[in-house]
Amino acid sequence: MAVINEESVKQIINTVGGSENISAATHCVTRLRLILKDENKVDKEKLDQFDLVKGFFSANGQFQIVIGNGTVDKVYDLFVRLTGIGESSKQEVKDAAAEKMNPLQKGIKTLADIFIPILPAIVTAGLLMGINNVLANPGIFFKESVVQAYPQWKDFADIILVIANTSFVFLPALIGWSAVKKFGGNPLLGIVLGLVLVHPSLLNAYSLAEAQTKGTVPIWNLFGLHIDKVGYQGQVLPVLVASYVLAKIEIYLKKHVTDSIQLLVVAPVALLVTGLLSFTIIGPVTLQLANWITAGIVGLFHYVPIIGGLVYGFFYGILVITGMHQIFLAVDLQLIGSTGSTFLWPMLALSNIAQGAAAFAIFLMARDAKLKGLAMTSSVSAWLGITEPAMFGVNLRFRYPFLAAIISSGIAGAFITLCNVKATSIGIGGVPGFLSIIPKYWGPFFIGMLIVLILPFILTYIFSKFSKKSIDEE
Repeated sequence: MAVINEESVKQIINTVGGSENISAATHCVTRLRLILKDENKVDKEKLDQFDLVKGFFSANGQFQIVIGNGTVDKVYDLFVRLTGIGESSKQEVKDAAAEKMNPLQKGIKTLADIFIPILPAIVTAGLLMGINNVLANPGIFFKESVVQAYPQWKDFADIILVIANTSFVFLPALIGWSAVKKFGGNPLLGIVLGLVLVHPSLLNAYSLAEAQTKGTVPIWNLFGLHIDKVGYQGQVLPVLVASYVLAKIEIYLKKHVTDSIQLLVVAPVALLVTGLLSFTIIGPVTLQLANWITAGIVGLFHYVPIIGGLVYGFFYGILVITGMHQIFLAVDLQLIGSTGSTFLWPMLALSNIAQGAAAFAIFLMARDAKLKGLAMTSSVSAWLGITEPAMFGVNLRFRYPFLAAIISSGIAGAFITLCNVKATSIGIGGVPGFLSIIPKYWGPFFIGMLIVLILPFILTYIFSKFSKKSIDEE
């Protein structure tokens, strides 16, 4: 077991370039997160030799050192005291990291900062919907469903569905809260804005197509201007743009309205103006844009499914390295909102498993105790949906395990796309990901799971034979 004392932490500090090279520091459950002035000063070879260090990687402007659950808290306390830099919040470190990003990276970070805080609600909804799927879908345990075989379970399944569905029914409110907060406004106003866009008096977005066909879309007559009285259930783009507008109007009014009447002016004016803009301009324009994006993605995977699945499955791991995978949280939610399901998330779940299988191969092949421990724990983490330790701590370190993982996930992605595998929710990655899959597609999904459990292991072993150095020498 690694010893935690001042000397061991001083070694880490010296290896990353000393106190003068550290701008800010914080930590998460397992990692030290550092903002370094010059990452080229890090002696990575020496850092990798320390018993405390389980791995390290650089992502999104942060240099992250994997220490371990529980241990990292003690290391961080000593780290702060020895460097004298003072404790930093995670947001302060993120803001400092953002200064080193280009415009594309900043845009991706903005999306991540909006969607990651609402993931617990989405993951919970996905798990509960998975339980409801098991109870309400036929052909899993019996020819009929569990609730048909045992009617006493019907209301229990219905209650689960109500609880699970809430996060998706009121998704604009969740996004509004997180987006307005990110853009500098009052997050409570963001919640209200999101609820306005799904108000029960509006035509439900899922009924819009039928109402348009019948010519029964309700309208408001605003001084001669006809506005469709339509809600935006399950939509992402409308509430994102509206939240940005709301936050900017609120910030402007706070600067220009006297403090004594701000309560009477700022929130009412900001919500009223944003609401009018949402129903007249923002909503219709972004809804059409969202439909075009959805149609384009669905069309690609419909007409050339094997290419779409192969490309997305192969490149998803690479997107994680760049941070661009965060974009697809919004795409998945948009697909679910527009079509009721997503064919992208199942490939993400398989990508998680592939990274874990490649790391597990390293665990079995390595002789070094430290490497074996890191590979084992990170593979289990990846199988449960968290791939960063396996990807950055093991697979990218040796390169060929990462290559084995993305090749395997590409092949599995092509297979499950050909089989039209779809998920009804997102947030459940890795092996538990089958709970988010529509039950009638469990068969091909489990075959895809076998592909990414077995093939990365075989390919990693084969590729290792062509490596100039053994795993332990590297």
